[in-house]
Amino acid sequence: MKESVMPLPIGPKVDPTPRPLPARVPIRGQYASLEPLHRRHAAELWRSAQGADETWTYLGAGPFASAEAMARQVMDLAATHDPMLWAVRPVTTGVVAGWLALMDIQPKNASIEIGNIWFSPGLQRTRAATEAMFLLLKLAADDLGYRRMVWKCNALNAPSKRAAERLGFTYEGRHRMHMIVKGRQRDTDWYSLVGEEWPPCRDALLAWLDPSNFAADGTALRGLADLRSQRA
Repeated sequence: MKESVMPLPIGPKVDPTPRPLPARVPIRGQYASLEPLHRRHAAELWRSAQGADETWTYLGAGPFASAEAMARQVMDLAATHDPMLWAVRPVTTGVVAGWLALMDIQPKNASIEIGNIWFSPGLQRTRAATEAMFLLLKLAADDLGYRRMVWKCNALNAPSKRAAERLGFTYEGRHRMHMIVKGRQRDTDWYSLVGEEWPPCRDALLAWLDPSNFAADGTALRGLADLRSQRA
């Protein structure tokens, strides 16, 4: 008698249709506008970066010795399609104060990374900063249909890790000795937000960003973690 052989386990079937590439277009929110990065943003970015050398610690570039050096970096970044960068213009100031990107874009795998984030001190920990990240996540997941959104950061970058967890990303692990950045070893921590995890995160972000969630002094009345747990 022929012995039966158990089939090997395989993953579930998914829609294999390649996802669209993101377009270099402006995106408008309540608290911030995202503008495709352009050389015209360089002067505003240079002004926003003054006195903020520590904000470049974990990035591959910066701080910059001159406005011209920063302008060259902006022009280089503006010329790429992966990563694709947007400048962040908060509504409250009207002045560009940071940038962020969609990158490692894999249409066939429906996977995309949000990264290369530089926010000036004036933009950090504001509604505009949270909304800027939300707008790109929404573009990737809802508008383009990506199933896996990735966040990677230097394993020593505690603020970036907190930001990933706050947005609802799940820690996946550490790539040891992953890169050499500015002549130093970098271990990289990986996070992801996948599939059905996105809708409750999206709804929590929308609730957090709602003007009714803020007191007169600008303090959020409910945190993202609490709002997300209510929707889980």
